[in-house]
Amino acid sequence: MHLLSGLDKLPAMFKTLLLSLFTVMSCSSAEFKNPYKAPYDGKRFQNLEPFPPKSFFTLLKWKFFKNDKQDWPDWIDLPLGEKPKTKTVKGEVIYTVINHATVLLQVDGVNILTDPIWSERTSPVSFAGPKRVHQPTIMFSDLPLIDIVMISHNHYDHLDIPTLKMLNDKHSPTILVGLKNGALLKKEGIENYIEMDWYQKFEFKDLELIFMPNQHWSARGLFDKFETLWGGFIVKSSKGEIYFAGDTGYGKFFKSLKKEFPNIILSFLPIGAYEPRWFMKPAHINPAEAVKGHIELGSKHSVGIHFGTFQLTDEGRDEPINALKESLKGKDISFLVPEFGKPYSL
Repeated sequence: MHLLSGLDKLPAMFKTLLLSLFTVMSCSSAEFKNPYKAPYDGKRFQNLEPFPPKSFFTLLKWKFFKNDKQDWPDWIDLPLGEKPKTKTVKGEVIYTVINHATVLLQVDGVNILTDPIWSERTSPVSFAGPKRVHQPTIMFSDLPLIDIVMISHNHYDHLDIPTLKMLNDKHSPTILVGLKNGALLKKEGIENYIEMDWYQKFEFKDLELIFMPNQHWSARGLFDKFETLWGGFIVKSSKGEIYFAGDTGYGKFFKSLKKEFPNIILSFLPIGAYEPRWFMKPAHINPAEAVKGHIELGSKHSVGIHFGTFQLTDEGRDEPINALKESLKGKDISFLVPEFGKPYSL
């Protein structure tokens, strides 16, 4: 029998109450209409090739029962690089990998910083968590005036609030972040940000910057996984297209980027933080996959990032470099392991 049959026989008060209840139930069960281009269910974002989040118990299994963590040095004395140029001219591209995924990209007279971190630790607290093993190879005080900061996602080694506050106070750059990350910045007094959906464009002077899908996830704690958007950036310049992958696993998006951006002249691809594979593979490429991504992007030149500064995973500090060299054997590929702090001209 239909739920509403016999409704006319009920007293008016109960009839009104039941009709209201059915209306609420109908509205709540209506299909959510995603306003974004990135997959979103009203609470969480998802990858183009979804993978389930790791549980807290899986994390404990890795950390305490399946741990094959290699030793890193406590400290390495890396020299400071030379003070960067104030500005490039049109058609000029200079890049300096400062540490981890922090790159100073100077192109067409615009100064861009990617995932900047000058903090001692990648952690919600200052007294615990992964600690850097070398100093940032460009002093913060030596940075040229930064126009744009590109943030790939909200993990602590990529979205570092103390560094962003220093940049905001001294440089007042435009900070590009994925959707739903703005509240965190605003809470810290940072107002000059733009939240970006996948495929969204931002124009600055002669550059066009596009936030693109990659294969990763987001979280600042245990209960907010996938709630803010992650991605990589394409920078369209007068010389061609430059790709910053941020942090990513391997996915079909590499080939898709090649179709949409056929003139990628320079890519920054992660080569570290990939072991153990049973835990890291969905969201972190290893050096062999970085080479595969380079080929599928059609990138003319690639640069390794996301290695050698913080011990986040099990592999040794030099393993990404050695594994990349092994993967490049017999291939006519331009893929550089950069010297931290050294400026390179394209």
